Amino acid sequence: MVLRVSFQHPGRTVVMGILNVTPDSFSDGGEWAEREAAIARGLHLLAEGADIIDVGGESTRPGAARPSLETELDRVIPVVAALTSKGAVVSVDTMRAAVAEGAVMAGATLVNDVSGGRADPDMLATVAELGVHYVAMHWRGFSDVMEELSSYDDVVAEVSSELAQRRDAALAAGILGRRLILDPGLGFAKTAEHNWALLAALDALEALDQPLLIGASRKRFLGLLLGSEQRPRPPRERDHATPGPDRTVGSARSLGRPDAHREAASGRHRCG
Repeated sequence: MVLRVSFQHPGRTVVMGILNVTPDSFSDGGEWAEREAAIARGLHLLAEGADIIDVGGESTRPGAARPSLETELDRVIPVVAALTSKGAVVSVDTMRAAVAEGAVMAGATLVNDVSGGRADPDMLATVAELGVHYVAMHWRGFSDVMEELSSYDDVVAEVSSELAQRRDAALAAGILGRRLILDPGLGFAKTAEHNWALLAALDALEALDQPLLIGASRKRFLGLLLGSEQRPRPPRERDHATPGPDRTVGSARSLGRPDAHREAASGRHRCG
């Protein structure tokens, strides 16, 4: 399968519009959980300038419970099929190999796995067999425990090392290097200070020699920047803080993950 966008040398940041089809999304509160609303939202993001629509049926907010496999499939597959039938480039945000396979059969051309293949032992081999692009994110545990796992002596060095392990595992499983993208996992088992440290040291992540996916929009560390520890700004009021992390990406070969259409339309990142 061939994507209509290039990740290796795109000349600019490729913009990924996030479509959460869950009732408990941290970003939008479940606004797009209904199928028809989700499809309309995905088409709107596409019209606003998103290159890829990322469809996810499992909330990864801190403390979230996992849906059943059947529930996740029911949420995701019809939306993926509808969007790809309209010409959209679609990725599926899932930690389950069965959902990844179903979504690719429905037209998805990228698997975005926040666990980097650690949640499902069949994921890497399945993606290799499917022959699609794959995002491996830095991850230390499921949502109900990840805040307990945010201990680092040197967050940049440790995230780089752990991502290198996921890169090597993906390559060993047969995923082609030209189809592999890495994500430092901002907000996943990381404090606000960890997130800012990673954004300030993207050159260390670029040294892993794979395109990067940077997902900063609407995350809690932006709410803290705009508010306080006691009163962080609500997710819907964090959009104006997103350009800061966007510009930090600089010349990284990257994808950006906007949760709101204003960012999807802007394409603020620059890629070398």
